[in-house]
Amino acid sequence: MRIGINGSSLLGHAQIDEIVADIGRTEAAGFASYHLAQTGLVDALTTFAVAGTSTSSIELATAVVPTWPRHPQALAAQALTTQAATGGRLTLGIGLAHKPSVEDRWKLRWEKPIRHMLDYLAVLDELLETGSAAYDGEVWSFEGESVRPTETKPSVMLAALGDQMLRIAGRRTDGTILWCVGPKTLERQIVPGINEAAAEVDRPTPRVVCSLPVWVTDRPDEAREIVAKSLTIYGQLPSYRAMLDIEGVEGPADISLIGSAEQVTEGLAVVAAAGATDFTAVVQGFDADERQETLDVLAGF
Repeated sequence: MRIGINGSSLLGHAQIDEIVADIGRTEAAGFASYHLAQTGLVDALTTFAVAGTSTSSIELATAVVPTWPRHPQALAAQALTTQAATGGRLTLGIGLAHKPSVEDRWKLRWEKPIRHMLDYLAVLDELLETGSAAYDGEVWSFEGESVRPTETKPSVMLAALGDQMLRIAGRRTDGTILWCVGPKTLERQIVPGINEAAAEVDRPTPRVVCSLPVWVTDRPDEAREIVAKSLTIYGQLPSYRAMLDIEGVEGPADISLIGSAEQVTEGLAVVAAAGATDFTAVVQGFDADERQETLDVLAGF
């Protein structure tokens, strides 16, 4: 299981140069990947394009870009530009987001999400692959051709939890990027669903990226309370609630990797045994020493 860092917790307070510096430290420490969510007004793909000039090997992955606010042609243009700027190290993670975000924040209508994603991928994949698309869909359409800034298509992955989205991910993309999904759900729902879908169309075995808070500490009860409070919403959103019910837990804090170095290492091993090909940690800590110990445990796995 490849180990990476999910730096999305920096988005609420860090400047671009701070995030780019964190990506550089992550590469220097030997981690395989760095993931950023697309939230707020910090653009993940632009940040990765900047980071591409000062790094050379680390995979840079969006986790994830919501599809509703961006036409697939616009996202293809930005993704290809970032792919060129990073020397071919981009993984483009995309996802539907959630009905409250779509309707309450973006003031768009949450309609036909499965059709939405099928149409989106139909346009996006052709533009990433060839620079040309001619597709007339029910939700998304595009006809046009342009010169691409790189001939290397970025890997595309899909946030997928339910059966239908896992089927799309397995049949149409390189895998799934997850958040707040535990080992029981990986083993029972995610891995078999996506692998079976990929096998049906002779695609390679998909990647399954699991991402959770990780916190090496001798104050686990306090730490778990903090994580539970910060991630309360994920226990309420229907798609995540269904996954947490498979785990048999109340909220994301109950599946986060929190405790001693030995306990965190054991938790990572359980996630790997459940079928995750990659793990990206949202590193936590009461102080710099705890954060560093957490990073050391992750690097040593």
